[in-house]
Amino acid sequence: MRRLVEVVEERIGPFLAGATPLDLVLAAVLAGLGEEALFRGVFQDALTGPVPAWAALLLASALFGAAHWVTTTYAALAALVGLYLGLLYLITGNLLAPIVTHAAYDVVALALLARRVKPDPSRFVV
Repeated sequence: MRRLVEVVEERIGPFLAGATPLDLVLAAVLAGLGEEALFRGVFQDALTGPVPAWAALLLASALFGAAHWVTTTYAALAALVGLYLGLLYLITGNLLAPIVTHAAYDVVALALLARRVKPDPSRFVV
């Protein structure tokens, strides 16, 4: 897990350096809304019918994990989170539940990551 955190800090952290709290909240809300609309609202819904709901859930979760490929471990963890979010959608029948859950998770994760990353002044040199 330590190596996973290091990789995430290296690859994603620079995008968050100098981000304001509002930037982080907006990114989290947009990610929650967009990703849940796509993976649950489009993929999971479209697959349900041609395949059983449990298979649609597994396939949408696997796609969610693949879309978050930073490392194999990160993708597997993202697929598990996708499984949880997909189950939440199945249980509630409401897309708002996974959207809010996803956005809340992202706010916390992005805030923690942003605190660990120092802004690079050379990034802003013209």
